[in-house]
Amino acid sequence: MLKNKKVIVVLPAYNAAQTLEKTYKEIPFDIVDEVVLVDDVSKDDTVQVASRIGIKHIIRHQNNRGYGGNQKSCYDKALDLGGDIVIMLHPDYQYTPLLITSMANIIANDLYPVVFGSRILGKGALKGGMPMYKYIFNRCLTLSQNILINQKLSEYHTGYRAFSREVLETVNYEANNDDFVFDNEMISQIFMAGFEIAEITCPTKYFPDASSINFSRSMKYGLGVLNVSFKHFFYKMGLNKSKIYEKKK
Repeated sequence: MLKNKKVIVVLPAYNAAQTLEKTYKEIPFDIVDEVVLVDDVSKDDTVQVASRIGIKHIIRHQNNRGYGGNQKSCYDKALDLGGDIVIMLHPDYQYTPLLITSMANIIANDLYPVVFGSRILGKGALKGGMPMYKYIFNRCLTLSQNILINQKLSEYHTGYRAFSREVLETVNYEANNDDFVFDNEMISQIFMAGFEIAEITCPTKYFPDASSINFSRSMKYGLGVLNVSFKHFFYKMGLNKSKIYEKKK
C-alpha cells in the first residue's frame, strides 16, 4: 500500500504472451498490492503466461469486446478489489512499469486525481521509435483537442494512465465506446466532471511485439477522437446532450 491506499495495476491484454512476463517483472511490488489481467480473447498463450508468472486475478472475455470493453472489465474488477489508486498499463512493454511509483505517489499525496505518462514530453516518442506519421498525427489531434476541450495536455493518446478511486466512481465509463476512442471519451468525462490531469515524461519503445493499429484504423480513430472533442465543446455550450456525461447510477 501507499499512504494507506491500495494500489492496483490493471493490464488490458490482447496477444501479449511475448511481452507480458517482462512487463510484470518490472512492476514495483513494494507499493503495488494487486495485479489484474483482462484477456480479450487472445490468439496466443497470454492467459497461460499470466497464470505461470503468478497473476492471481485473470479475467477471460468469452467474446472480443475491444480495447475499451477490456478497460471496463479492468476498472470494474479493480474497484471490486477495493483499489484506491488504479494504474492502467499496457502489457506489451511499450511503457515502462518503473514509472508506476511516481504516478501513484502523485495521487496518494492528493496532488492530482489522474496522472498520464506522456510520450510527447521530453521527445520520448520519437526517441523510442514512434513512426513520424503517427507523431504528426498525434500532434495535430492533440492541438485540435486542446482547442475544443480548452485544456493543455501534451498528449491525449497515451496508454499509461493512473486514476484515483473517486474518479472511477464518478465518470460513467460504462457508457463509453468499446473501441479505441474509449480513452478520449474518458478524458472528456474527467474534465467535464471537474477533475485535473497531471502528466509525467514517459519513455516509450516501438518494436515488432508492441501493440499498434494500422493506418486505416488510425484514421478511424482520429475521426472518432474529433467527434468526441466536438461533443465536449457543444455540450459545454449547452447545445447537445450525451449519455457519457450522465452520472453513474
